Amino acid sequence: MLNLHILSEFSREHCVAICAFLVPANLVATIVTLAIAFLGRPQRQIWIAASVASLPAIAMFFHILSWFAVGVVMAPTYILFTLGTVCLLINGWAIAHSPSLQLLMRAIAQRLLQTLKLA
Repeated sequence: MLNLHILSEFSREHCVAICAFLVPANLVATIVTLAIAFLGRPQRQIWIAASVASLPAIAMFFHILSWFAVGVVMAPTYILFTLGTVCLLINGWAIAHSPSLQLLMRAIAQRLLQTLKLA
């Protein structure tokens, strides 16, 4: 049987190592999802990338919840919780409605190119 107390203790004892893995994993996986959507890849590839990218975000939520459970309320917990939320929302957007995400990213890219031409 799964013992949540042991998992929570493990999560808190190895916080630095867990966060050192989850933060870059969240960022890289979400950026890959954005790149796949931006390049106009098939919907199936976007779904797979977004689903895989959601796993580190969900893991980060459970890791942060183990800290909230013992009453640790500090800036890093909120920052990491926000990072996980943003990554999960972007991946959910890619799954739910990737054409609008693609349009937004292309508009941002065009605006950026126009700005760089003026400089």
